[in-house]
Amino acid sequence: MSGEILDNQGRGDAGWSWPPIHPEGRKYGVIAVGISLFFLWFLNWGFIGWPLLALSVGVFAFFRDPERVVPQLGNSIVAPADGVVSLISLVEPPLELQVEDGSGSRGLPPGPVTRISIFMSVFDVHINRAPIAGTVRRLVYMPGKFMNADLDKASEENERQHILIERGDGILIGFTQIAGLVARRIVPFVKPGDTLAKGQRVGLIRFGSRVDVYLPAGTDPKVLLGQTIVAGETVLAELGSQGLLEGISQ
Repeated sequence: MSGEILDNQGRGDAGWSWPPIHPEGRKYGVIAVGISLFFLWFLNWGFIGWPLLALSVGVFAFFRDPERVVPQLGNSIVAPADGVVSLISLVEPPLELQVEDGSGSRGLPPGPVTRISIFMSVFDVHINRAPIAGTVRRLVYMPGKFMNADLDKASEENERQHILIERGDGILIGFTQIAGLVARRIVPFVKPGDTLAKGQRVGLIRFGSRVDVYLPAGTDPKVLLGQTIVAGETVLAELGSQGLLEGISQ
């Protein structure tokens, strides 16, 4: 199915299948299985081996990498992460995405913009995707703490990685992968200069974390606080579109 075109007129072929495991996670799953089998076969300690074997299944599930059908509407910004919209607020973009970095490429302009924060639990898919098509202009890693990623200050104090993508028409979208209380490593799949398709995989964060997206000025979210969203499929916003949206939790 990868790369196949599907539309709202029924074109294409789709069906459910077991999601593949990303190569980054296979080694961890194999190690977990090996340890559980050691306790089961060599030590005959079932009270440890069986829970570890169940944990091994969880490790494989954490690194699952399902295919996604990415909407190709020209001005749409898609979600870079699975999870729950935990914060929507007006903030200044991170300095790392604003200031001149010596590369000659533009950064985000100063001034308050809407930030959408997506919290990923350990049960969510943790492969992150490009919110727009374009060229990677910046990839900035920042060491930091590992406090609860659901906290507002995690965007400034936790370990994080900023990514800046420029569309062909010059529109810039910045987003940040933030490590959480359990997450201990951010793994990039891209580098500055890479050309990305919308929804293309850009990296992952291990074991619970958060992604912040900074919308351009004059653009409001099309998602609501508390909404569950899907990376590469849910439309976060449409460039230049503004207006209040309300929902009822029920």
